[in-house]
Amino acid sequence: MKPLLFALAFLCTAAAATAQSYLPGLQDLKIPATEGHRPLEGLLWYPATGEAPMTPLYDSKVWEAPPAARGAAPATGPFPLVVLSHGMYGNALNQAWLAAALARQGFAVAAINHPGTSTWSREPDLSRQLWERPRDISRVIDHLLAAPELAALADPDRIYIAGHSLGGFTAALLAGARYDAERFARICSQLPDELVCGVLKGWKIAETPEDRTRMEADLSDPRIKAFALFDLGGTQSFTQDSLARITRPMLVYGAPVMNSGLTLDIESRALVNALPAASVRYIEPQTLSHFDFLGVCTPAGEAILAAEEPGDEIICRGGGAERAAKHQQIITEVAAFFRGD
Repeated sequence: MKPLLFALAFLCTAAAATAQSYLPGLQDLKIPATEGHRPLEGLLWYPATGEAPMTPLYDSKVWEAPPAARGAAPATGPFPLVVLSHGMYGNALNQAWLAAALARQGFAVAAINHPGTSTWSREPDLSRQLWERPRDISRVIDHLLAAPELAALADPDRIYIAGHSLGGFTAALLAGARYDAERFARICSQLPDELVCGVLKGWKIAETPEDRTRMEADLSDPRIKAFALFDLGGTQSFTQDSLARITRPMLVYGAPVMNSGLTLDIESRALVNALPAASVRYIEPQTLSHFDFLGVCTPAGEAILAAEEPGDEIICRGGGAERAAKHQQIITEVAAFFRGD
C-alpha cells in the first residue's frame, strides 16, 4: 500500500473507532404475512448500552463472526435507520460486518432474507416476483415505524438503504429507477453472455403481461433519504429517463476486480453516467472485488470451500486481513455518507 493510501486508511479507521460509542445490540426481526404480503425474517441491530455480553453472531468454519450483544437493552433513540438488501442467493448475515459497525456508531440497522432470492429460499415462483424485493424493504420500514416495541428506535426522517449486487438493483428501484423489459431484452440480445441477462431470463422476469406491469411499476419509496449501492447488477434494465430523474443522494461502489461476471461499463459506471452528477458519488477502489462486500473469511475458509463447493472458493480469495481493511474504509465512507458529513 502506498504511504498516502496507508495514512488515509489509518485515519479512516481511527475516525471510525472514535465514533463507536455503543454496543451493537441484536435481535431477531420477524414480520408476519398479511393479505398480499409474504412473511419476512431477518435481524435488527441497534445501539445498546450497559454491560450486556458480546457473543459471536454465528458459528462458522468459513466466516469470521462479528460479535453482538443479543437481547441487550436499546439506548435511548430515535436513531437513523439503515435497511440492508443482500445479493442474489445471499442472506441477512452477509453484511453483518457493516450492520454491527453502524450500530456502534448510532444507527439502527435492519436486514431481511428476500424470499425467492436468498440462501434458503430459491423457489422459482418467488424468484420470478422480483418486484417484491423493493416492497420487502418498504414493509421493513413500515414495521419498524409502527410496531409498538420498536417505534421509538428508528427516526422516520432519517431512513437509508444499502444494497449489494441484486440488493443494489433493489435499492435503485426504491430510488426511482424503472424497469424496462423491452430495453433489457434488446440489450441482452446484443450481450447474451452477460450474467444478469442469464439470471433474469432463468427467473422468467416480466415474461407475462401481468408480471411486466408489476415489474415496470413505480416501486420507489419516498421515505428513503439516501442510497448506497455496492457493485450492483441490472443497470441495463432501467430506463435512462428514470435514472436521470433521481435526485436523492446516491453513493455507488464499483468493483473493478472482475470475478463475479458483472461488467462495470454496463453496470456501476453506466448507472453513474445516467444519474444527475449532483446527486451521485462514485467510488471504485483499484483492488475492490464484488465479494469484498461479504464477510471476512477464516484462514481455512478458502480451502474449505474449494473442497466442499468447488468454484465457490473465489468468494474467500483475499478475504482475510485484506478484506477486513477494505471493510474499515467502506464503513467510514458509508457512515459519513448517511450522516451527511
